[in-house]
Amino acid sequence: MDQEKAMTLAEKIIQLDLKRDELFEELIAACGNDAFELLRHVQNVNQLSYD
Repeated sequence: MDQEKAMTLAEKIIQLDLKRDELFEELIAACGNDAFELLRHVQNVNQLSYD
């Protein structure tokens, strides 16, 4: 992989990570202490549909 493409991908991953943090903060604001449990539940349900 060339360096320019690798740098672009790394930057995109960082942007996604920051967006994920932002969205998780919104989820916490919306459902409080249940946010993490809800996130894991939705993740598990979605993973089952991919299998």
